[in-house]
Amino acid sequence: MTEEKQKTEENINSKDFMIGTLLGGIVGASVALLFAPKSGKEIREDLNTGAQQVKERADEWKDVAYEKGNEFSQRMRETKGQLQDKVAEMKNQAQGQNDEVAQDIADAIEEATEELERQEANELYERSQQY
Repeated sequence: MTEEKQKTEENINSKDFMIGTLLGGIVGASVALLFAPKSGKEIREDLNTGAQQVKERADEWKDVAYEKGNEFSQRMRETKGQLQDKVAEMKNQAQGQNDEVAQDIADAIEEATEELERQEANELYERSQQY
């Protein structure tokens, strides 16, 4: 139970810290605006300029993210195609090897059958020579 209590206290402390940081930032920004040597009009112009710069930067990041996403997607499609080709190639090789093994087994069975037939023929011949 003490571990749960510690976690709860840590969560509360984290929340308090975040709230304090946020409030401190707001109060600090407000005080800085109030005591700034610029007029309200100049401050608004500076804020508008800053907001415009942030918007432009966000648009640039969006474009870069879109390009990178497209590049990644294209690379994945190419890799997928290469993997599919490789799997098909390996499947064909395995099938070919299976066919070769099956043919080798069939040849061995055929040779064994011929050998047995020769042995039977020899035995019949030897028996016929005895009578």
